Amino acid sequence: MHIAHFIFGIFGNATALFLFLAPTITFKRIITSKSTEQFSGIPYVMTMLNCLLSAWYGLPFISEDNLLVSTINGAGAAIELLYVLIFLIFAPKKEKAKIFAIFVSVLTVFATVASVSLLALHGNARKNFCGFAATIFSVIMYASPLSIMRMVVKTKSVEFMPFFLSLFVFLCGTSFFVYGLLGKDPFVAVPNGFGCGLGAMQLILYFIYHKKDEQTKPEAANGGVEMGQEKQAVTNGAKVEVV
Repeated sequence: MHIAHFIFGIFGNATALFLFLAPTITFKRIITSKSTEQFSGIPYVMTMLNCLLSAWYGLPFISEDNLLVSTINGAGAAIELLYVLIFLIFAPKKEKAKIFAIFVSVLTVFATVASVSLLALHGNARKNFCGFAATIFSVIMYASPLSIMRMVVKTKSVEFMPFFLSLFVFLCGTSFFVYGLLGKDPFVAVPNGFGCGLGAMQLILYFIYHKKDEQTKPEAANGGVEMGQEKQAVTNGAKVEVV
C-alpha cells in the first residue's frame, strides 16, 4: 500500500508540473510583445494561493505522509510567483494595481492560515483547518475551466480546449485522487476527485466535438489561415497559446 501511495504521488507530481508549466507559452508572448494584451493575471495569483495552502498542508507537522503534496505545490507556488511578477512588470498601470492588490490579499490569506495553524491550533484541529482551506481553493482552481466547457457545448468546437491540457488535468486529478484514497486523506482525495471528474468531462466533450473542428480546418485554410498561426486557449482560467 505504501509503495502504491508513493507511485501515485510521483505520477501526480509529474502531471501537475506539466499543468504549471503550460502557461510559459503565454508569458513568452508577453515578454516578447512587452504587453499583457487582454490576458488576465488573476488566475495565476489564485493558483499561487492554492499551491501555497496545499504545500503548507502537506508539511509533516500539519499532516502525515503528504510530503509529495508539498513538493509539487511548493514548485507550483514558485512558478506561479514568477508568472505574477512578469505580469506585474508588463501590465498597464490600472491592471498592475489590481493584480498587486490581489497578490497582497493572497499573501495575507496564506499568512493568516499559517499563523493561526501554528499559534492557535494543534493536532487534528490544525490539520482540519489547513485541509479545509486547501480543499476550498483546490476546488476553485479545478472548477475554473467550467466556462470553457460551456463554450465548447455552445459552439460545438474544442478550439479553446486543447486536448493535452484536458488530458493532464484528468491525469493529475486522478493521480492525487488515488493518492488521497490510499493515504486515507479526504483533504487530498475530495478536491482531486472533483478534478478527475471535470477532466473526464473535458475529454468526453473533446471526443464529441473534435471531428467538427477537423472538418472546418480545410475551410479555414482556404480562407487564408497561415500554417503555425497561434490560437488562444484557456486552461485553469489562464490563456495559453498552442501552435
